[in-house]
Amino acid sequence: MAVSPIGLGCWQFSSGEGLVGRFWQKLQPEIEREIVRISLENGINWFDTAEAYGWGRSEEAVNRALSSLGIDPNRDDIFIATKWFPFFRFASSIGRTIGERRSRLGAYPIDLYQIHMPTSFSGIPQQMSELAKLIESGQIRHAGVSNFSAAQLETAHRELNRRGHALLSNQVRYSLLDRRIERNGVLDTAKRLGVTIIAYSPLEQGILTGKFHENPEMVKSRQGPRKYMKAFRPEGLARTQPLVDLLREIGTNYGATPSQVALNWLVSYSGESVVAIPGASSESQATQNAGAMKFVLTKDEIARIDQVSGSLA
Repeated sequence: MAVSPIGLGCWQFSSGEGLVGRFWQKLQPEIEREIVRISLENGINWFDTAEAYGWGRSEEAVNRALSSLGIDPNRDDIFIATKWFPFFRFASSIGRTIGERRSRLGAYPIDLYQIHMPTSFSGIPQQMSELAKLIESGQIRHAGVSNFSAAQLETAHRELNRRGHALLSNQVRYSLLDRRIERNGVLDTAKRLGVTIIAYSPLEQGILTGKFHENPEMVKSRQGPRKYMKAFRPEGLARTQPLVDLLREIGTNYGATPSQVALNWLVSYSGESVVAIPGASSESQATQNAGAMKFVLTKDEIARIDQVSGSLA
């Protein structure tokens, strides 16, 4: 899968339902369609969704948007990733529920099917065996995982390899304010195994856009729990102000925003080992996300951001 460094995270397409779906406002189909259109027109070629995002509503929204744009399901340069929700389930559920995932996505194939979390009643070997069966039956193209530790990643990789298949990815939280995977072995293990890291929450729910630093009162009007989170309180914003100031300063060299610089750093710092999936709730956010791929940070700029970020993450 030759994916763009930036993909579109589609949790915002949950219609206010499912796993933390009320964190965002309910989007109208017309807005979802425009977000997808702008993403495609600006070089983003893959979309990450999940069963838990609105219990299928996000998958339906991706299907609906691509269909309304006339995107041929047989195109080999656009990719869809989705996930199986493992809570209170055995691995056998992976095969039993794949029909619903494919139905929600319509004619668009599942290019990457991921285990959403390592919380199934079944072990990782059983889960990988089920994913292998889906690959072999042509119901999915590739397999990945999400939120797996270094040890769990090793096991998943080994078990899929035993069946003759590759583990493509591990989707984990990673940003300039959360760099735990650099310290806990996940990033190093992924690099060694040739597994791509898919970074979710790369902008930390909007902190790295700088908009809440410019207008702290803005968080009070936002839907979801952000208004109660420490990072969005005055002391939290003061702590991250130096990083946002640096992102803004470097962005002036490229006509870029702090969020675009933050995303560019994330997919540049570790070479091609990391891709990112920021979400978008508006057309302007979709444009911003794609714009992060339009410039190249210098080694000095990457190092300066690394230094300031390292003191916070």
